[in-house]
Amino acid sequence: MSMLKVIEVLAESNKSWEDAAHEAVATASKTLRHVRSINIENFSASVVDGKIARYRINAKISFVLE
Repeated sequence: MSMLKVIEVLAESNKSWEDAAHEAVATASKTLRHVRSINIENFSASVVDGKIARYRINAKISFVLE
């Protein structure tokens, strides 16, 4: 049996929501081992001069406890 822990993260990108998700997983993986999944709960963006400037996600990342 595996024990999982879930953390909530906020991530952003100037490219896309998908890139923000990749950044969230990459950053979490620097300090957490055995990252298993990401569940994106919310998408948002900041707008400057009528254009999207930053894509943001609110997500939960799960990882296996040792």
